[in-house]
Amino acid sequence: MNRLILAIFILLGLCYFVLFDLVDGNWGNLSGGWSNLSTFWNESLWPPDWTMLQAQTYPECKSSVGFFCSKAYLGMLETLKMAFVATVLGFTGSILLSPFAARNLYPMRVFLPIRMLLAATRSLPSIIWAIVLVAIFGLGPLAGVLAMTFYTIGYLGKLQYEEMEGIRNDPLEAARAMGLSRLEITVNVVIPESSNGLLSQLLFMFEYNVRHGTVLGLVGAGGIGYYLQFYMGFLLYDKVMAFLVVIFVVVVVIDLVSMSIRSFVNEEGDVKRPSWSTILLPPSSAVSYHHGQEED
Repeated sequence: MNRLILAIFILLGLCYFVLFDLVDGNWGNLSGGWSNLSTFWNESLWPPDWTMLQAQTYPECKSSVGFFCSKAYLGMLETLKMAFVATVLGFTGSILLSPFAARNLYPMRVFLPIRMLLAATRSLPSIIWAIVLVAIFGLGPLAGVLAMTFYTIGYLGKLQYEEMEGIRNDPLEAARAMGLSRLEITVNVVIPESSNGLLSQLLFMFEYNVRHGTVLGLVGAGGIGYYLQFYMGFLLYDKVMAFLVVIFVVVVVIDLVSMSIRSFVNEEGDVKRPSWSTILLPPSSAVSYHHGQEED
């Protein structure tokens, strides 16, 4: 515990010196910040304009519940659709590529080019992909879906091959001893062994794409971000605040649903919980410590 506290203080001190270098010693920009925030919150953001949750006057609402014809609902629904399609397509692409990027499965001549490809797809943020694709496909959700798909492949691919490299060596050695091919080892050993982590990454990526899909609308890629961009352009921040509340509620619901889904595949006794006492120990010492805890 003392080592952990010492490490935290060292990191905080390092952050202070880096921040001081970034602002070049000019802390004057922080003066009056809280008063400006209070004024902005009370006069521009709050209370939100809840008419954004009411049915639009045009086109005519054919639903008995006006909320289902509101700008907030329609924009959020389009964002959810975009995030769902992009996450599924991105996960499919990444799960096909990530095994070839794992060092414990393929030699350097194979995993190094694949890692470079995955790094290239995630080196550009989704919003930059969206700007490029909007120029190609025009305004609309297609550019947003493709932008999130490319970024998802690169981002998930890195998480997946690191998860695969972290599995135990015993199942891999046993599979190689039985003469299984690399493809058979990947399908029958590696993916099942790392399935819990892969599922967690998939659910996280869907939540990320929902949140980031709201940003892509700022460059014309569809979704609720279109309304955010429109009303921010006219400085109607009370309307923007209503959309932000809707986004927050949706993200919380997605997080609760993700937790419920993972509970079906994650039994409490099957997961080894990390402890603060071993987080700074070398791997060999941490393993010995955990074995001692299990014997006790």
